[in-house]
Amino acid sequence: MGNIRSVIFDLDGTLLNTLEDLCDSCNEALRLNGYEERTIDEVRQFVGNGLSVLMQKALPNGKSNADYDKALKTLRECYAKNWQNKTSPYDGVQAMLKTLCSMGIKLGIVSNKPDEQVKELSSLYFSGVISLDYVIGEMESKGIRKKPAPDSVLTVLRAMKEDVSSSVYVGDSEVDIATAKACAMPCISVSWGFRSKDALKDAGAAVIVDSPKELLACIN
Repeated sequence: MGNIRSVIFDLDGTLLNTLEDLCDSCNEALRLNGYEERTIDEVRQFVGNGLSVLMQKALPNGKSNADYDKALKTLRECYAKNWQNKTSPYDGVQAMLKTLCSMGIKLGIVSNKPDEQVKELSSLYFSGVISLDYVIGEMESKGIRKKPAPDSVLTVLRAMKEDVSSSVYVGDSEVDIATAKACAMPCISVSWGFRSKDALKDAGAAVIVDSPKELLACIN
């Protein structure tokens, strides 16, 4: 890709396998509010755009449901206690990040999940490799629109003192592809996350990699 000085990563489905904790939290919230639970394959399709969209898709009639606000509040509470029960990095991710860091490439994380959990997870799994100054979660209350709006990615790039011309965005979903497009920066899609290769191709993925080693080679 040529002269890459910074790489911005999505978190869920890209660096960390968070699906089980998200599914458990979603089903706990549904159960506590009197609704049927969802399968893990259903939740896999619901995630990628923050907890509010997860609950919107999981709850019958979504935002039109009278219990939506209450169920979303419950989901946030459930995930705040479940966020690291089963979550772990995908195989090869930590080694890949260390290699990029050793090459002098700046690394950042942009996620649509709550900012507090994003920073906690980054500190837990990527300390010494990714600076928390370059990590951001959902912060719409501060006027930073969530993905696929470009705000959060551009906020991290400003903190890095880098720009889109020397950066690449890496993610696992259609939201990430749209985010990179909104930022006018190249996108690498990963096939090990929450979406299939076919779904990524349908969303317009230009480059798809199947392993962290392949991702590293692509960036190099």
